[in-house]
Amino acid sequence: MTNQRYKNSMEWLKKAEQVIPLGAQTFSKSKTQFPMGEAPFFASHAKGAMIYDIDGNEFIDFSSALGAITLGYNDTDVMDAVKIQLEKGTIYSLSSKIEYEVADSLSRIIPSAEMVRFGKNGSDVTSAAVRLARAYTNKDIIATCGYHGWQDWFIGSTSKDLGVPSAVKDLTVSFEYNNIDSLQQIFEKFSGNVAAVIMEPVNSIKPQNNFLVHVQKLAKEHGAVFILDEMITGFRFANGGAQEFFNIQPDLATFGKGIANGYPLAALVGKKEIMKLMEEVFFSFTFGGETLSLAAADAVLKKLESYPVIESMWNIGEYLEEALSKKIQEYELGAIFSLKGYPVWSFFTFEQNSYFEPWELKTLYMQEMCKKGILCLGAHNISYLHNKDHVDQLLDVYEHYFKIVKDSKGSDIKKMLNCDVLKPLFKVR
Repeated sequence: MTNQRYKNSMEWLKKAEQVIPLGAQTFSKSKTQFPMGEAPFFASHAKGAMIYDIDGNEFIDFSSALGAITLGYNDTDVMDAVKIQLEKGTIYSLSSKIEYEVADSLSRIIPSAEMVRFGKNGSDVTSAAVRLARAYTNKDIIATCGYHGWQDWFIGSTSKDLGVPSAVKDLTVSFEYNNIDSLQQIFEKFSGNVAAVIMEPVNSIKPQNNFLVHVQKLAKEHGAVFILDEMITGFRFANGGAQEFFNIQPDLATFGKGIANGYPLAALVGKKEIMKLMEEVFFSFTFGGETLSLAAADAVLKKLESYPVIESMWNIGEYLEEALSKKIQEYELGAIFSLKGYPVWSFFTFEQNSYFEPWELKTLYMQEMCKKGILCLGAHNISYLHNKDHVDQLLDVYEHYFKIVKDSKGSDIKKMLNCDVLKPLFKVR
């Protein structure tokens, strides 16, 4: 029987599946990631820290559009800037001044940004960075750590590699975060042929023993381009990204998501010596200078420099981190759950344990979160408009969830589910 709370979502999912694979344009927003019949699938609108589904349900959104929203949904300053630009036009037969203005701002704010090129999605600029690195070094192998988008060069190194030629797969090799030896082995195995090391500066695990510094040093020693993928950490950890936060300057870096608070924009930045090769390396497309997203980015960057956006996100994240950690201890569930990452981007993780299967626990978690008006996939993507009231409501739902798990006394958690157990999409680290 269909849960009437999500009746419209389920009906529209059936319609969408007829013309859209999985019924969604993004894997992370599809039925593979949400408990069927126990979660919303379609939004009607969003404002501030809130999102509303097509059944009229209201949720505090801690996913924040997969981290793309940092100022909150429909930020007034961003919307006003877009409206003004809309009257002037979205794209022309010539370049526009705003391309320079945003690039100039990025070069001032981001430590490594001597030159800038724009894309629309993260995959655009990570792929451009890889092509540029290969052109600069005249080498082929790419060492990766983290998630870097859907393009062949990267996704071929994951379990979602269907359709990627073996010849392409062989050119990308993964190394382990906080394990410098695993990177050293790649340089030894492919001696003289590693073009680049591309990595997320941080994810759920914090860097240890100066790991980032050692990666940069190793890359330099072997003549490889050091690339930081700051798609999520950019404009979240600090105005200048994780590279500013960790005080490390890569050769190239990629940014997206929060750069325009939800408008489609990404940026490849880096040393002029390397970036100048963009005059020969082909990276060009019709909407590269689309003005609405650039106007949004211009407003975002001005707000970051004028308001305590990052400071506020850290404060709220620290409040959540401290309170949630205490609750995990209070309910004696430390062997089952943990909180990882940094306050502005923390991860509630389901550990392998002798009591429950982690994916059964996650399915129950999402079922109960959605039931109680919270949209969260496990990562807390804090925005400027999340406040203590929002966090307190989230903590109440965590407590509700912990009580269910604690009271189950190791019984079959599937009996508490009103849906099938979710399955992992793929693993990259």
